[in-house]
Amino acid sequence: MLPIDYIVSSLQPLSFDGPAPYSWNDFLALMPEGFDVPDAVAGTGSLRWRELETQLRNAMAVARGGEKHRRPTSGCDLYWQNRITVAFQEKNPLKRESLMDRVWWDAAAELTPVSAPLSKGALETYAIRLKIVLKRNRTEKDAGDAVFDRLTATAET
Repeated sequence: MLPIDYIVSSLQPLSFDGPAPYSWNDFLALMPEGFDVPDAVAGTGSLRWRELETQLRNAMAVARGGEKHRRPTSGCDLYWQNRITVAFQEKNPLKRESLMDRVWWDAAAELTPVSAPLSKGALETYAIRLKIVLKRNRTEKDAGDAVFDRLTATAET
């Protein structure tokens, strides 16, 4: 089995607005045995990511007016809450989604220790960011703009 630092250093670079270099299944095939791929549904990934993800989801619940749906967490970071609040103020749904994706993209970077850029945390950051890129690749800008234009035209008349 290959060491994690070798795997991390050999992964293709990711770009927030670029194409995904791997399909999700191809990426999983590269992972070392026993690697907990971050997954909100399965509750896998590092404790740090699960706590950070809960903070992000709590901030989204509050932004949507659903304070009662908050889940317990050991941290509270106003920086992420403020970024999510700003994203929810965007009227264009495609831009709002892009801002939200950027918040999650940036939050994932917190998993990579500055002192260990080729660590398991870096691999977890990459996995989360790959999911974001794959999701963004499925979103069609033209279709989103058309829906937005149709909805705003109806609202103005």
